[in-house]
Amino acid sequence: MEENAEDGGYHRAAKRPRTEKEACVRELEEGEEEEEDSAGEDAGGSGGTESRSRRRGGKEDVEDSHRIPPSPVVHVRGLCDAVVEADLVEALEKFGTICYVMMMPFKRQALVEFDSVESADRCVTCGAREAVYIADQQAFFNFSTSQRITRPTNADDPTSRNKVLLLSIQNPLYPITTDVLYTVCNPVGNVLRIVIFKRNGIQAMVEFESVEDAQKAKLALNGADIYSGCCTLKIEYARPNRLNVVRNDTSSWDYSKPFLLHRDRGKRRQRQAILGEHPSNDHGPHCPLLPLPANSRYRRSHEPLQEMISYPPLLPKAFSSTPSSSSILGSSSVAMVSGLHPTKMNCSCIFNLFCLYGNVDKVKFMKSVPGTALVEMGDEYAVDRAVTHLNSIKVFGKKLNVCVSKQQAVIPSQVFELADGSSSYQDFSLTRNNRFSSTHSNRNIIQPPAAVLHFYNAPPTLSQQQLLKLCSEHNVPPFTKFKVFDAKPSSKTLSGLLEFDSKTEAVEALTVLNHHQIRIPSSSNPFTLKLCFSTSSHL
Repeated sequence: MEENAEDGGYHRAAKRPRTEKEACVRELEEGEEEEEDSAGEDAGGSGGTESRSRRRGGKEDVEDSHRIPPSPVVHVRGLCDAVVEADLVEALEKFGTICYVMMMPFKRQALVEFDSVESADRCVTCGAREAVYIADQQAFFNFSTSQRITRPTNADDPTSRNKVLLLSIQNPLYPITTDVLYTVCNPVGNVLRIVIFKRNGIQAMVEFESVEDAQKAKLALNGADIYSGCCTLKIEYARPNRLNVVRNDTSSWDYSKPFLLHRDRGKRRQRQAILGEHPSNDHGPHCPLLPLPANSRYRRSHEPLQEMISYPPLLPKAFSSTPSSSSILGSSSVAMVSGLHPTKMNCSCIFNLFCLYGNVDKVKFMKSVPGTALVEMGDEYAVDRAVTHLNSIKVFGKKLNVCVSKQQAVIPSQVFELADGSSSYQDFSLTRNNRFSSTHSNRNIIQPPAAVLHFYNAPPTLSQQQLLKLCSEHNVPPFTKFKVFDAKPSSKTLSGLLEFDSKTEAVEALTVLNHHQIRIPSSSNPFTLKLCFSTSSHL
């Protein structure tokens, strides 16, 4: 049976983060056009102005910035993922007293409110004349259209009784459960309730026993990695002051009501995990978390430095000796994707995009819901990564909605022909283009969509003109910069970087050209061009 629509399946509190985001969206100007949506337009169009000013730079940048009336609030762009409020304060307090900072963790942007317009003007003017670095990366500044940052609550005032924190988990390579967050948060302050959301990335709300506990947790944990090098916490005060939990499971837990309905936590999930046994199990005694780096300012001084834990490579799902019991824990290895372009997207395009975050077994378009497809992946962790990185991106002018499906598997029923003549169902379980099954799967770098693509496995004679011709033939945006890596004399393939004008253009090129076969006269077998998002922000 195909599903026509999927609600969150959570309790009422699961809709809180979206409400909080909408309440603050007037303050959050978009720095990149491809990230703007209907809610972001409330920012008064400043995003487009800032995008144009960044492209022109120099004196025009100064002139462009002053077209927005001076404000004590400065919009900061170009931040790296690791930046937290303390980094902004440290870098910008030389311009004047900072009253408030609001982070936009998934957009690499922030709003900084100074005590006066003069302080903000010094920041914007200096940033236009010379490079200002925040956490070793150059940042860009402009006046905000707002005169004041709207605080979600008066949480810094103990009388406000706000004791709920909103946690955004970036780069979630390991599963995030209530047990994991309880292990992280409870040593800092007494935790009462936890609710986890997996629709717009991985986010959670944690309710503490008191406002003081919440304040201590935010100060101690904001910007820290749950596991070394990944699962980074970005913390804000939440809007509600109490969470409503109706059941105890891996997604929500009320620690004041241990007898709420919950699934049997003694039954062990048997499906093969990409990273093997993760440090904190979904049941039983808590294992210690992976350590923070020795020089990390977030590692508490009394914590001993533990040995690093290594993980075995992923085995193909076919070699799993025991059946999956994912239904026991209420998760799924199937993602549902809606908002697909009716003529430009097919099963291969979806595979090209989703294979960057885990093995793809099957793709099926739903006949009853046009523009919607089900994607069965190697395990539910791959689905979580796909949701985190692909939800809300734009592909061919359409905004994708990626979420966890209620289906436990993709069944090849009601197969029909798509607009381009291809089949609505395709099995990719045996393709060699899946990247998480080989012994080299540990080389895969999980990256969010970016404007720079890394290409590899290309013919050694491939030129920039040939690649541009390939883009033209397949009606995808051309790249603007091209760089080839120096290859070893024995190398039989070529690799390098392609930079596009925007993230959206790079996504479209990857969706179409990833795994394109290129034939050359001197070789009997074609070369399969492989693409992925690069860690480089520009060439």
